[in-house]
Amino acid sequence: MRKFLLFLLVITLILPLVACSSSNTATNQPQGFHIYTSMRDTLISALIDDFIKKHPDIQVAHTIDGAGSLMEHVKTQHADGNILADIIWTSEIPDFYYMKNEEMLLRYRPAGADNIFNPLPDTGDCFLPVRLGTMGIAYNLNLVETAPQSWQDLLKPEFADGFAIADPSTSGTALMSIALLNDEFGERFFHDLRANGAFIAQGSSAVVNAVAEGEYAACLAVDYMAFDKINAGAPIWLAYPPEMIVIPSPVAIFESSSNQEAAKKFIDYLITPAAQQIIAETGTLPVLKDIPIPESYSIPPVTDAMSRAIQLNHESLQKWTDDLLNNFLAIMS
Repeated sequence: MRKFLLFLLVITLILPLVACSSSNTATNQPQGFHIYTSMRDTLISALIDDFIKKHPDIQVAHTIDGAGSLMEHVKTQHADGNILADIIWTSEIPDFYYMKNEEMLLRYRPAGADNIFNPLPDTGDCFLPVRLGTMGIAYNLNLVETAPQSWQDLLKPEFADGFAIADPSTSGTALMSIALLNDEFGERFFHDLRANGAFIAQGSSAVVNAVAEGEYAACLAVDYMAFDKINAGAPIWLAYPPEMIVIPSPVAIFESSSNQEAAKKFIDYLITPAAQQIIAETGTLPVLKDIPIPESYSIPPVTDAMSRAIQLNHESLQKWTDDLLNNFLAIMS
């Protein structure tokens, strides 16, 4: 009997300690997630700062790199069984269909998903666009007298030997633009561009810088990169032909993430008016139609842009990306 009473006493003393230890572990365990993204630092940092204000209990880390480099990391880490990020956000749409088909992505449909412009079919709720990047013709006002009104204007003598395209083997946005232009106008358009002296230059940011400095007359330009230069006083402008290049930027959560609940909150946040306003203010299209775009930007409203956007089967693109790239490089060499 004395042994039994002693056993009860020990159990009575231990159980509160165990419960207390468990409670402290849960309380002190910080929530957090890691983002792989090709978005520029000013955009992702502004979004993270605003998100943390709304969710101060969640820690956020991010890695910025080119979409191609990030995907190499993802494939290597997936093969090793340990993807080091929880979220991926780039503009390389074929990569998302690849990851979906490889069952690397968590199926999740955030609140508010029905209210956004989503031009991507068959996502299976594994990813969704949270930004609509646009590409136009950035031209130097000191070198080009008449603003280009169409893509065919690039074949005029005014742009001879002066139109640059970022290297699509390193720039995901350039590759997507080439795919869209190829789908709209055919391979002949690139032959005609090359015949007028168009050439492949540096990365997306470098070609815009070169136009701003007067080294090139014009280039195929990412919206926010051109507007950054315009806002800084560079003598350039961004023209949008009737057939618009609109490149959705999808975001997704990895199935392997151990921080899925925190990651879901960030995905929910990205399609709120607050986040979409931050995206619009950086010089690119939001996915919500009622978000105002600053008047200093020449981007058409999202409804207009989407009605003018060149259509492309993004899912099938992953099957012929290599052929498209190799053909383009051969034409422009």
